[in-house]
Amino acid sequence: MPVESIKMLSSMATREVLSRLVAVFADKTGTPSIQLESAGGVDVARRVQSGEAVDIVVLARGAIDQLIAAGMLRDGSRVDLARSGMAVATKVGGQRPDIGSEAALRQAVLAAHSLGYSTGPSGNHLIELLERWGIRQQVASRIVQAPAGVPVATLVARGDAELGFQQLSELLHVPGVEVLGPMPGATQSITTFSP
Repeated sequence: MPVESIKMLSSMATREVLSRLVAVFADKTGTPSIQLESAGGVDVARRVQSGEAVDIVVLARGAIDQLIAAGMLRDGSRVDLARSGMAVATKVGGQRPDIGSEAALRQAVLAAHSLGYSTGPSGNHLIELLERWGIRQQVASRIVQAPAGVPVATLVARGDAELGFQQLSELLHVPGVEVLGPMPGATQSITTFSP
């Protein structure tokens, strides 16, 4: 029996690449309807936990493992699909601080008027990094967390955050944002995304 439609939920970090893959898949297989919906990873996980019917879920590996452990996804179904590193962005035309080393990145964070981060794995990593550097309390009043489902790049583009920290894939493709580069050395965090 041919597949009539496929419903896929993914985190925003994988939206661009999955959109392209979905188009190729639909073209090659003739599948008439592939519904790809991307949202914040926290929201996607919550929807799956609430029992929303879905064929494929693509999230950070840890979130997929939690859903499998909770019996919401089939055990043994996880396949690592992509690895994504964190990057730092600023508004087009904004300051371009040096972020080429851990010391330079720490100084850029201390000098920034505001810092944007996400509710997902990259946001958790940034908070851990600020703690490791011993500056979390010092910058606490300048930290802006993007609401679930809102890319950090949106905060940067509209000037709510001078520096934005998130998966590179989520900082790209947003008008008004310039990626300064990947987080350097030991400050980097790689997230593996899995269906």
